[in-house]
Amino acid sequence: MNDSQVFDDIKEICPHAFLGLNESMANHTFIQMGGNADIYIMPKNLGEAQKITRYSFLNKIPLTILGYGTNVIIRDKGIRGIVMNLNNLNKITVSGNEIKAESGASIIDVSQTALKHHLSGMEFACGIPGSVGGALIMNAGAYGGEISFVLKRAKVMTRSGKILILSKSEFQFGYRKSVFEKEKYIVLEAILTLEKADHVEIQERMERFTSLRNKKQPLEYPSCGSVFKRPLGHFAGKLISDSGLQGIRIGGAEVSTKHAGFIVNVNHASSTDYLELIQYIQETVKRKFNVEMETEVKIVGEE
Repeated sequence: MNDSQVFDDIKEICPHAFLGLNESMANHTFIQMGGNADIYIMPKNLGEAQKITRYSFLNKIPLTILGYGTNVIIRDKGIRGIVMNLNNLNKITVSGNEIKAESGASIIDVSQTALKHHLSGMEFACGIPGSVGGALIMNAGAYGGEISFVLKRAKVMTRSGKILILSKSEFQFGYRKSVFEKEKYIVLEAILTLEKADHVEIQERMERFTSLRNKKQPLEYPSCGSVFKRPLGHFAGKLISDSGLQGIRIGGAEVSTKHAGFIVNVNHASSTDYLELIQYIQETVKRKFNVEMETEVKIVGEE
């Protein structure tokens, strides 16, 4: 089945959704790079997302899920098959001390909603630029907090389009990992249980975390966030800095001079620039300290 046929089929399934043929992924990632997707679709609701998922499964078409594109590098040759962006599934509602958030909702917006309703537990996420779905998949965390501490229940979809409800005992959370990643579930909705607290105290914590983030992270350039997982017994940024790699460039990609754990796009970098710099960092740190540097950022697309 060719791309034009798939495009026409999806247009019939979801006539009012945003749909792109040979869509540039550089327009849909924080890092502002990446090749084209054969088919790019933004369903308007869960029903459309389920139809697209079932269509891709029945026709054996690769399906890639994208949220805010904050923790991903898309290779220069792009992505074959269908890329489904769930950012339109972004509703946030509050009931008592629980927040229900759809997968495409901004995790920052969830933290602001919690603040508004005097709910504590999401302060750590006040500066994480990603979606709820991405936060669950990666078990996002910062400043001593993480999504695993507050997640009560999750609605997910299998790659065949079946809807499942998962509870705490099924999440399999670890450091930057989860059952959502392991089973390649498509996250649809999260129920978060928080605690009532003083509004001023919550706000002060969020302001402190925001100040720390602004001081330490290179927010002035496009990046994909922390590139590497924290090696056991070490800090990724310190290993990179101690290897003398801060400021080193390949093409338009540079190891940040502000925080060595970040690689920033300083001059129209390509994904190849990024990936070559990642490999160079891994080889250098391994040679100097005999430590394996595992990527936290997701790398997708055709090599």
